[in-house]
Amino acid sequence: MQSEQHAARPLRAWILLVVALLAATGGYWLGRHPSVPQAAQSKTPLYWVNPMDPNDKRPGPAKDSMGMDFIPVYQEAQERVSSPGTVTIAPEIQQNMGVRLAEVTRAPWQQQIETVGYVGYDEERIETLTARMNGWIRRLHVKSEGQPVAAGQPLYDIYSPDLVNAQKEFLIARASGNPLLLKAAEGKLRALDIPQGQIARLQAGGQVEQTIRISAPRSGYLSDLKIREGQYVEPADPLFSLVSLGEVWVSAELFERQAGMVTVGMPVSMTLDYVPGRVWQGRVDYVYPTLDAATRTLKVRLRFSNPDGFLKPNMFASLHLTRAFAPVLQVPAEAVIRSGSQDRVVLALGDGRFKSVAVRLGAREGELQAIVEGVEEGDKVVSSAQFLIDSESSQRSDFLRMSALRPDSVWAEGTITAIDGRHVTLSHQAIPQWQWPAMEMEFLLAEGVELGALKVGSPLRFEMHQQGDDYVISAIKPVAEQPATGGPS
Repeated sequence: MQSEQHAARPLRAWILLVVALLAATGGYWLGRHPSVPQAAQSKTPLYWVNPMDPNDKRPGPAKDSMGMDFIPVYQEAQERVSSPGTVTIAPEIQQNMGVRLAEVTRAPWQQQIETVGYVGYDEERIETLTARMNGWIRRLHVKSEGQPVAAGQPLYDIYSPDLVNAQKEFLIARASGNPLLLKAAEGKLRALDIPQGQIARLQAGGQVEQTIRISAPRSGYLSDLKIREGQYVEPADPLFSLVSLGEVWVSAELFERQAGMVTVGMPVSMTLDYVPGRVWQGRVDYVYPTLDAATRTLKVRLRFSNPDGFLKPNMFASLHLTRAFAPVLQVPAEAVIRSGSQDRVVLALGDGRFKSVAVRLGAREGELQAIVEGVEEGDKVVSSAQFLIDSESSQRSDFLRMSALRPDSVWAEGTITAIDGRHVTLSHQAIPQWQWPAMEMEFLLAEGVELGALKVGSPLRFEMHQQGDDYVISAIKPVAEQPATGGPS
């Protein structure tokens, strides 16, 4: 007996030594994971989740294919009194996950449209000159398209038999002394576009001129030159056009989704790539009523002042349109989680608590997203690593919502079909509180619950609840003892 005691002493000493070593090393070999923060290691994780895939959960510590540690998820005591879907994350875990927060602000909202366009003539300032009579161009004072022309500058000289006859008729009417004939003859000269100066010379000298000189009605640039010296023209033949560059039109196209953002009078900024630093300010002059069927774009016309004539037709320009709206709630666009049926953000509730909430989105502009409903000004939202938190919050919210709808215990009626010790098989009616159909299943009798005189075939009313994987009958009363309606007293 003493020899056995002496043999046991070295064994106990070795056991004490091993326990001391484990305590000194911080319990690493007792299941403490080196990647889990010290504050969290005092609690038991529910499971570990892949930081890149919220659906990849493990019962213990693990690493993903990239070598990243799975993140432990804990059941906090305060979650039991929080609203459904609230999750709590330790500060150390938030840092490892890269959680960043952004504030919900209310500020003026501006929608920006970036597009391109082409400079063109102001078509309201294009004037086409046509011939008023048959004749031949004796002399052409302008030679090429694009030539600048000043108001009153000679354009061409034309010989016309009709012009000669009209002058002779005027002289005959003047000699007759009949004021009506003189007025009619003078009106015919004006209809032929004879300048007032030439009519005055005809009245003073009485000499018929063989040609008439046509001058520019206003300043501009020559366009669409269609005549040459010696050419024969007829009435209504277009000769050339005069265009002005004091103002220009810029044609641009917008995407179909931007059609509702553009209004007449909206300010526009224009730049040219080859003139850095210079900006032209204009406005939307006209929004065309139809979309291009092939490109699904909307054409708009913009108007810009061009006093120095720098802007030339067919120049390629970059355009920036801005429309201002009243202040709205806005968050970084990256904070919004979009799905097919619902848009969400993850609210930071403080003290490491987070919750995923549904929101109704407004317009998006660049890196900002307008929020119509779901958050308040000053709220904090997660703008990084929110997908993992949202997955966990949604799962817990759904579970707690189901738990809230389903009572812990329920009364039902049934008939005993089999008895096996403390196990009883019942054929029960439908249980709408648990969304159960009528069926036959086995139940476990709770401690203190006895069948008494009940036997196979006896009807009864019973109360049951779930305990682990078993459904336990906690109270039994014969049907005859129950009132016609309601539960047991």
